[in-house]
Amino acid sequence: QVQLVESGGGLVQAGGSLRLSCAASGRTFSSRAMGWFRQVPGKEREFVAAIGWTDARTNYAYYADSVKGRFTISRDGAKNTAYLQMNSLKPEDTAVYYCAAAGLFDYKIPPSRIAQYDYWGQGTQVTVSS
Repeated sequence: QVQLVESGGGLVQAGGSLRLSCAASGRTFSSRAMGWFRQVPGKEREFVAAIGWTDARTNYAYYADSVKGRFTISRDGAKNTAYLQMNSLKPEDTAVYYCAAAGLFDYKIPPSRIAQYDYWGQGTQVTVSS
């Protein structure tokens, strides 16, 4: 089992920045990718960004078109923590953001689908005011 805890959400004005963190605990050695998804009421959960790794030094990052150039995903393997730096935030970025971990990763297959993930956090609210 892997436990995931998100933090860093909050209220920010349009154009501002937030940094989300996702701390993993438990059987973290079994994870090979971590992703961020978001969801607004009445809509499906959507992919935001993901990072996969094949070894301690080789990371692959993937982004949804809607956040490319504004969001940056990273990870600290020693801390078992993934980060999502969100800049130039827009009101349409308002959502609950969820962190997820996957036990399998192939760099040729972007980890952008919900079904690719085994564990999920409880989510953190991000609200961007106009």
